[in-house]
Amino acid sequence: MPEDRITPEHGAGGEYTEKLIREVLLPQITMRGEGSVRLDDLDDGGTFPSVKGEMVLTTDAHTVDPPVFPGGDVGALAAAGTVNDLAVMGAEPVAMACSLVVREGTPVEDLERYYRSVNEVLEEVGAHLIAGDTKVLGSSDVDVIMTTTGVGRIKELVRDDGAEPGDVIIVSGTVGDHGMTILAVRQGLDADVESDVGPVWEVVEAALDAGEVKAMKDPTRGGLAGALNEMAEKAGVRMIIEEERIPMKEEVRILGDMLGVNPLQVANEGKVVMVVPEEDAEDVLAAVKSTGRGKEAEIIGRVEEGPPRVELETEIGGRTLLEKPVGDPVPRVC
Repeated sequence: MPEDRITPEHGAGGEYTEKLIREVLLPQITMRGEGSVRLDDLDDGGTFPSVKGEMVLTTDAHTVDPPVFPGGDVGALAAAGTVNDLAVMGAEPVAMACSLVVREGTPVEDLERYYRSVNEVLEEVGAHLIAGDTKVLGSSDVDVIMTTTGVGRIKELVRDDGAEPGDVIIVSGTVGDHGMTILAVRQGLDADVESDVGPVWEVVEAALDAGEVKAMKDPTRGGLAGALNEMAEKAGVRMIIEEERIPMKEEVRILGDMLGVNPLQVANEGKVVMVVPEEDAEDVLAAVKSTGRGKEAEIIGRVEEGPPRVELETEIGGRTLLEKPVGDPVPRVC
């Protein structure tokens, strides 16, 4: 049996599966749990210290084409995607489980890379991987699927429906980076862009400590446009966004024009959209900018009474609707 490629036996649950886990995957993970049953035990589950009060549980499946891209890979995407879903609800990530489904023939070194990336995300937020599973697909168009489930300790529960007239909208950094990076790679373009994939808990925690945060969302699939429209619809408010204040890299803007794709409608994997009271906006913005992942944060708009929709104030002074995409402009990005 080849030592450098994944075979069906590696997902069958026997000796080869255990060898893969113990000799390839486990060595990549340092965050292996703090409870009495840790990842090393390879039991049917893992334990973590009990927490008084409510917690948040989230789960998601992640696949991306290609699985390795400028700025990250599917492992970083899976781990960050889950801890960010916890973070935007005001919950500090505590523990995670990861299920890996990988195509037969995948190089073993690829799996090592993916799990190192998972560990880097967990180390950044102080969370632990405490359980997992591994399966192998035969012939498939999909290289790898990572399904991650995370648990978070609520610091201050925040929903995505709390926007009210008079509030201010903040985005934690440049938008469109991830989706346009994936699209550039697929098109074979030598573009100076890379994914923003990474955990946002530090940004969220700083914002919560600085003032009131009334609503939050991570603008993944559907991008900034999708997130804002969902928040506006749920809260029953109109959002006015100033186009010139939206932070965006010039390379991303150029790619969007070249390929006919609106960067406001493609996925971000390391950003947060926040709605805060006007009186707290400058304090929250300053706190977010003080973090490593929030240096390019900006106030981009305001909340008003009116029909639930998002309006974009253009740089030439007009207004247009900023609609969420009907489909997915860049499929298989997360």
